[in-house]
Amino acid sequence: MSEINLEALLNTHGQLVNAVQGLSEEQLKWKPSPEAWSVQEVVSHLVDHSFVISFRIRDILAGTSAQLPAFGQEAWVSGQHSNRGQLSDILDAFHAILEYNSLLIERLSDEELEKTGVNFKGETVSIKTIIQGFIRHVQGHLGQIERTKQAAVAV
Repeated sequence: MSEINLEALLNTHGQLVNAVQGLSEEQLKWKPSPEAWSVQEVVSHLVDHSFVISFRIRDILAGTSAQLPAFGQEAWVSGQHSNRGQLSDILDAFHAILEYNSLLIERLSDEELEKTGVNFKGETVSIKTIIQGFIRHVQGHLGQIERTKQAAVAV
């Protein structure tokens, strides 16, 4: 497979589980400021992002000529009241989408992984690039989770 590290993709779930392990409900839902995301909201955002990349990958495979959608991440997080939910449900959803997408990715040929679409910025992106970008995106949010945990301890 053409430079897709499926293991790195699948490991994002375990990394999230480790990042939130041992946190109380209060710590999971604590926000450094009213406009900032809690740890639980960050994880919920990653589920949202999983939905979006799932659609983008499938849209490219379908040969669409439409521009790949953007999403209003702030509005998505606030609109779904993530802090009222249970983290275990959010993590289960993340894991299920990840596993399902990995099954699709495993079936794709190198040529299919190189198929492209136009993102919301007008840039041409391949399926491979979308997957690699998602892995990096999760890593960035793992850093955000760690910073939020440290800020909560300092309060």
